Amino acid sequence: QVQLVESGGGLVQAGGSLRLSCAASGRAFSGYHMGWFRQAPGKEREFVARIYRTGGLTSYADSVKGRFTISRDNAKNTVYLQMNSLKPEDTAAYFCGAVASYPSGTNPNAYDYEGQGTQVTVSS
Repeated sequence: QVQLVESGGGLVQAGGSLRLSCAASGRAFSGYHMGWFRQAPGKEREFVARIYRTGGLTSYADSVKGRFTISRDNAKNTVYLQMNSLKPEDTAAYFCGAVASYPSGTNPNAYDYEGQGTQVTVSS
């Protein structure tokens, strides 16, 4: 079992930055690949970024590539999402998840565990 708690969301102006954190507790955090996905009101869940369990491989949705950076610290059982150059269309609830299969990490509905989410609102 892995418990995930996101933090760091908030209200920011367009062009600003936020850093999301996802703290994990439970067993074998380092054995899971981690990802972030988001959901805006009235829209389906959308993959944002994923990172391999060792941190050596990452991938991003085209919509955030070059602006967002995912990282992890296995010693702290934490995964991060640095978000720069934020746009109003980035407004959503952001969730982190843990998944056993890296290829499944681009499917927001395939995660084995997920947190409760943190709200990010970007004003224009």
